[in-house]
Amino acid sequence: MTEFDDKLRAALDADDEAFLQELDEGRGMFAQIGDTFAGPLGGWAKLIFFVALVLGIGLLYAVWQLFTADTDRELFIWVTATLALLMAQGFVKQWFFERMNLMTILRELKRIELRVARIEERG
Repeated sequence: MTEFDDKLRAALDADDEAFLQELDEGRGMFAQIGDTFAGPLGGWAKLIFFVALVLGIGLLYAVWQLFTADTDRELFIWVTATLALLMAQGFVKQWFFERMNLMTILRELKRIELRVARIEERG
């Protein structure tokens, strides 16, 4: 911890500390995914999640077709489709996880804002 963190923790009373500990509970991956579906970009997050599911199903189908291909031409087509779907899946998941990280950062900024406001009330 830094000196600033130590001063900030010393300024908090037991109620503030209990409130901040309550905020830390239950912040697993599934809770964070659920948080992305709310807010101003919640509709986009739902759309991206649906697109990721469709791409995943398409990827499984392409892999299945890849292993059951009869000719070299079919094999080339399904390899290309598998790689394209895999890349698209990666891009979609990257957007989704960046959104999760943004929500986490905003949540932490709100916690800091709350701490500073409570310190100003006392001082």
